[in-house]
Amino acid sequence: MRYILHSDLNNFYASVECLYRPEIRNSAVLVVGDEEKRHGIVLAKNYIAKRFGVQTGDTIWQAKQKCTCPVVCVPADFEKYLKISRVVKNIYKEYTNFVESFGIDEAWLDISKIVNSFEEAERLANEIRVRVINEVGLTVSIGVSFNKVFAKLASDMKKPNAVTVITTNNFKEKVWPLPVRDLLFVGRRTGDKLERYNIKTIGDLANCKSELLNTLLGKNGLMIHKFANGLDNEPVRSIYQVDEIKSIGNSSTLPYDLTKEDEVLAIVSSLADSVVARMRKKNLYASSICLWIKDNTLNSCDHQKTLSVPTNNSKQIIDTCMQIFHETYTWDYPVRAVGVRVSHLSGEPKQYDLFCDPKTLFKDCNMDKVANELKKRYGHNVLYRASTLAKNLQSVKVEDERHQIHPISYIR
Repeated sequence: MRYILHSDLNNFYASVECLYRPEIRNSAVLVVGDEEKRHGIVLAKNYIAKRFGVQTGDTIWQAKQKCTCPVVCVPADFEKYLKISRVVKNIYKEYTNFVESFGIDEAWLDISKIVNSFEEAERLANEIRVRVINEVGLTVSIGVSFNKVFAKLASDMKKPNAVTVITTNNFKEKVWPLPVRDLLFVGRRTGDKLERYNIKTIGDLANCKSELLNTLLGKNGLMIHKFANGLDNEPVRSIYQVDEIKSIGNSSTLPYDLTKEDEVLAIVSSLADSVVARMRKKNLYASSICLWIKDNTLNSCDHQKTLSVPTNNSKQIIDTCMQIFHETYTWDYPVRAVGVRVSHLSGEPKQYDLFCDPKTLFKDCNMDKVANELKKRYGHNVLYRASTLAKNLQSVKVEDERHQIHPISYIR
């Protein structure tokens, strides 16, 4: 029998801000993005703001209109959140070496080696919950179950500051009546499709014929069918297990809408340079290039191309992104945000294409290498591409590396 915990720090960003500023605890606290960079939305909120109906993703002005009590807007400070997250996860690691993060504020713990029953697992979960309150000052909801999916589901059932147990004997009673959208990996589109076939609860999904789910959703349908029946056998990763990198990407919301192709080229170039620097740091080559575009109506789409030969050359990635842009974007609306991502990564030695010009490719690769060394030594702003000088686009900041290297997902 496995005993798995899923811990979820309650209202994490807002709770951390209240931890540092106790005087704002009795106000509606909104952790917000940078309005000047057009990230002016609510990223997190405390329970007081929740009671007024504030939702993550609301614009700041919408959130303020909903609240009839004092509102405190706090800019997001991810360094602070990462610091607190590490402190909490170090507590978890005192109990087990099997601690797997699921975002900055969530983690699974496999405690099968130190408990022998759900009663013992519940007592240990409460011990951890109390320690996090006393040692860090934050509350945490913890789910206890025999697999990762049900443990996460349990942690969502009682908030804040609670422990919920789902066992092999009671999961049908506790889990099956819940809405199907509560199950991990049942998103909006999947939920809509299932509900059109009258599959509204997790129990409906569990009792549905696997053939139908395979027809509707393919292998993902079979996966969530197993989840609904408690058949998730995915292990909790060890803290000593090195993450495999799945993709490296970067994106930016622009300070103003882009209406010309040369402006898009400038942003794509900056983002690609950042991505390539990280690829070279890991000695990786990409076979798939993806371009993501969001217009000023907030609709977004992404398209990708597969290369015949893996690359970590900036010019090749930029050219591929612009080729995607030409083929897919119709300029119905101005561009608000742009993203560049590479995937299908490998560390294998590069192999030249039969029809490429080796001298040009060698020159481009050397240029990338020199540019990366200069930026590493003197800072990111020491060097700009000439294309970014258009309308001061060189001032657009690319995100920090820790947000851009994506480890393999829950499903391996």
